[in-house]
Formats: sequence, C-alpha cells, structure tokens
Amino acid sequence: MERAQAAFHKKEIQAREGATAMAEYKAAGNAERAKTERLRALRLAKEAADREAALNVPPPAAPKAKTAGAAKPKAKRKK
Repeated sequence: MERAQAAFHKKEIQAREGATAMAEYKAAGNAERAKTERLRALRLAKEAADREAALNVPPPAAPKAKTAGAAKPKAKRKK
C-alpha cells in the first residue's frame, strides 16, 4: 500500500514538473517567434528605406574624355 502511494505521489510530481516544463518550452518558443517577427519587420523596413534612398541619389558624373594627343606618349627619336 505504501509503495503504491509513493508511486502515485511520484507520478503526480512528474506530471506537475512536466506541465511546468512544457509551459516554459511553449513560452520560449512564443518569445522566439515574436523576436523573429520583430527583427524581420525591422529588416524589411531598412531594406525599403535603402531602396528608397538609392532611388533618390543622383547618378555619378560621367568621366571626362581625354584628348587624343594626351592619350599617347610621344616616342623618342634615335640620334
């Protein structure tokens, strides 16, 4: 009889601990999903802002063309 009560008591404790552990596990999962959702929203907002900023930047100035005489060095004459 005592053994049966001890086993019952032990199973009750395990059930309570299991329920507590499961609640902690679910809470951690919910917190992780919320954090991931928040970070994703921040990343998407930053990417949208970066795209908008890239559209508003003026294009770089075209490099000036060199003159034909300055492009080639003059050859030295032999004496």
